[in-house]
Parts: sequence; structure tokens; C-alpha cells
Amino acid sequence: MSREINTPYGKIVIDRQVIATLAGLAANECFGIVGMASNKFSDGIAELLKKEALHKGVEVKEKDNGLQITVNIVVGYGTKLSEVANNVISNVKYTVEKHTDLIVDHVQVNIQGVRMVD
Repeated sequence: MSREINTPYGKIVIDRQVIATLAGLAANECFGIVGMASNKFSDGIAELLKKEALHKGVEVKEKDNGLQITVNIVVGYGTKLSEVANNVISNVKYTVEKHTDLIVDHVQVNIQGVRMVD
């Protein structure tokens, strides 16, 4: 899936992986985030993803009323989970809409694990 935007000067094509990477970077900036987790549930263990693979922790679906983004994160021990999740939701929505001019319908946050922060 890629998103096409027609302008008077030509056509812009935004790939789903670009949107997922933007969302991963935005989530990683939030306080309380230790890292992104893979969206494979088969492992049963939340693996931290490296910066080059942040898009693997994000799922982007295109619906009629906008993008639906699911972010899989690992949070630091001792942080308030609801506050971290709300910050991730607002930062991901803002960043994706700002950089792509696409509408984000909703952002779902899956907390895959809690880690001790050094």
C-alpha cells in the first residue's frame, strides 16, 4: 500500500514503510519509552528493535476515514503507562499528519513489555 497525492506540479507517492518509520521515530521520542518492539506475537518476548528497523514495530492500515496506526512499545519500569501511551498517541498523530498531510484516524498503542532503565 502506498498513498498518492496529486499536486499541480506532479504526483507524490508515500510508501507505507515511510509512514511506519515516521510513527516509530515519533514514538521513540516520548518520555518513558525504552524502545520499539516487533509486532510478531509468536516470539512471546518483546525484542527491542534497532533504529534502522523501527518500522517493524508499527502497523499502518488505510481506511476510508484515514490511517489507523498500531505502535508496539517497551516502556521503562516506574513510568505511568497511561501517560506514556497518551504521549505516544498524540506525538505519533501530530508527526505523521505534519510530515505527510495525511489524516490519522486513530493510533493504538500496544505495550509489549516493561524494562529496567539504566
